[in-house]
Parts: sequence; C-alpha cells; structure tokens
Amino acid sequence: MQIAIRAVLITLSFCFVSLGAVDSEPYDPLALPDEQTVVRLDLIVQDLERNREIPLRVYLPKSDSVAPVVLFSHGLGGSSRNNPYLGNHWAAQGYVVVFMQHHGSDESVWKEAPRAERLQSMKAAASYKNAKLRYHDVSVVMDQLEIWNEEVEHPLRDRLDLERIGMSGHSFGAVTTQAVSGQKRLMGMLDYTDERIDAALAMSPSVPKGGRARSVFSEVQIPWLLMTGTKDVSMIGGADLESRLAVYPALPVGDKYELVLWAAEHSAFSERSLTGDQPKRNPNHHRAILAISTAYWDTHLAQNPNAEQWLKGEGVSGVLEAKDRWQWK
Repeated sequence: MQIAIRAVLITLSFCFVSLGAVDSEPYDPLALPDEQTVVRLDLIVQDLERNREIPLRVYLPKSDSVAPVVLFSHGLGGSSRNNPYLGNHWAAQGYVVVFMQHHGSDESVWKEAPRAERLQSMKAAASYKNAKLRYHDVSVVMDQLEIWNEEVEHPLRDRLDLERIGMSGHSFGAVTTQAVSGQKRLMGMLDYTDERIDAALAMSPSVPKGGRARSVFSEVQIPWLLMTGTKDVSMIGGADLESRLAVYPALPVGDKYELVLWAAEHSAFSERSLTGDQPKRNPNHHRAILAISTAYWDTHLAQNPNAEQWLKGEGVSGVLEAKDRWQWK
C-alpha cells in the first residue's frame, strides 16, 4: 500500500563549526576547513497512514552540491538533537546527515514520567512494538527524502544523492540499523531490510533476543561497521559485551569492520551520561569514532580510495590507544 506523507518545514538555522585546517596529503578524516559552515534544518515527516510524526534534524554541508546521505537513529530515550558531534563532523565532511526521532521510544518516555517511574517507563518502551515503528520510520523517511529532493523551493531540492545512503544508530538505534540493513528476520517477524541502504554503522550492536548470530547475520549483503567498548553494557534490554562481540564473526567475510574501545561504556558513543557511568570520559573515544566513521563513509559512500587505504592500512592506529582493538575482513 502506498504511504501517504505530508512534510512540514519547521525551522532553518545555521551553525558554524571551527575546525582544523585541511592538508591535501595524506588523507586525514579529522581534517576540515578552518571555517566550516554546517547548515541545520529541523523538519517533520507526517506519515498519514500510521498517523505518526517523525521529527528530523538535518545537517547540511556548506556546498550546494549533491551529497551522499547518512541516516541516524537515536537510542532509547533520545531525540533527533542528540549527538551533534556526529552530525556536525559528517556534514562538514560533505554528507547530508539526517537524525530521526522515534516517538514511543524517544525522550518523551522519561521526560513525561514521574522521576520514580522513569526506569520502568524506559523498560516498557524497549519493546518489539516500538522496534517495528522505528523500522518503518526509516523507510518512510527515505521515501520523503526522495520527494523533497524533487520539490521546487524546498531547501533539500537537488541536495541529496539517494543512490548513496548510509544507515547508522546507537543502542536501540543500532537495533534499528541492523534490522533495516540486512539482518535476517526471526521466526514470525517481517523482513525490514531496505535495499536503498548501501552501508551500515551500528554503535553498540547486539544479537537479537531469541536469535543465533550466524543465522541472523549470515546473509548481510552490504558493508557493516560495528563499534562497541569493553564496558558497553546496557541496564535496559540485557545486551552484554558477549552479545555485542558476537555480531562481527557472524557477518560474511568482505567489508566488515569492528572497533572495540578499551573501557568505553555504553554512553561513550553519545554525549549523554548514564546512571552508573564512571566520572571521567576518555576524550579520545570521540576522536576515534569520528575518524573511523568518516573514513568508512568516505570508503563506501564516496568511493574514496585514499580513505579505504587509511581504513585498511596504518591510518587507524594513529587515532587509537594501546588497548583499543580494530579488525576488518
């Protein structure tokens, strides 16, 4: 059935990111112009068929040229405004970055609950019902991007290279990313793979409950990058380090990558602290995340051979610390 969608433009704002100078040689995924302008758009997709709104925060590169698209799905209790460190950096590197907000498992779950009931409210929101809503959100947003890219006078008109789409997310957003990027359906569940996605990045990945890693990941057809940490456990959902590390070996050989950051907790991939976090965050974790993720997008969306050489050569070692682990096949 065709999805009826109405799009509403909410706000247009600008942010200016002052970053380090670019060196033409060698390839450096952290190097950016001195005055890199990133444009921010707040939009809403109206999915009339499901009577559902999907708020977006879109980060646009300064150039008006058509650019590859990277989608991002937030974790449980998050929003489209989370993780601007990712949106700003990826956009400054030349990508249109679309952060989605998923009602039912977003920040309203805890903000609208009494303090004593917040944990229970969050646990209830980590449901298969909300997971399915998220999976549909991704495809609906891509449908809407196709419309906006052709719509006269829309700020996204002719800005989107929809032949090159990356999908990413953290925690519940990683669950979302896996489901739409080739994870095999479990018994009784639908297949939510969207073939428009060309590469996936899952931060805090996991094996689905009731599934076996080999059976659910063995048929993935696109590149996957996995990021986790040695202390990456979640108090909701039960995903532990064993589950996170089981994804990589179950993927087919060929353009699969895994980063394991030493002592990185679940919140290391976000900008929000969680209950039980250690008081100090390692600032190099974000540096490594930005560098490796950018090189990954540059390799598999921008088809930059220098980025691939950096990613599969000695470049990654320059942004990691001694106990971090990086592997690819």
